[in-house]
Amino acid sequence: MHAGRASAVMQMTEFENFYKELTKLIKSHSGKIMLRLQSDIETETIQIFGEKASSIDKAKYGLAEASEIAFTTAEHHPYWSLLYHSCQIAKMTLEKWESELTMEEIKEISWSIDELKNSCEKITNNPIHDHSH
Repeated sequence: MHAGRASAVMQMTEFENFYKELTKLIKSHSGKIMLRLQSDIETETIQIFGEKASSIDKAKYGLAEASEIAFTTAEHHPYWSLLYHSCQIAKMTLEKWESELTMEEIKEISWSIDELKNSCEKITNNPIHDHSH
């Protein structure tokens, strides 16, 4: 087996072992505290939510991760505007999920929708992009 490949297999095994130990720890606390575990072993991603975390809270958490990409990606990346404006719309929507959007917020959403349309047009007119930025 190639040395680099053996290392990758070893790392995955170490992560899987960590995951197994974590699930044992969580199970050992069942009855004392309610935890929700979401995982994707293939991407080595684990999320743990306490019982107070609602679906809206979980969505906000996931959106924060997507927003981080939008805020740190260079504006010249061909998809930056799509991600950024989609995140802005989703953020406002989640923040107001239990209340009403103001007219100003609706105008901001409308403006972001226009920006999404403009971005789609640019991508349609220039479909070959350099994504290395």
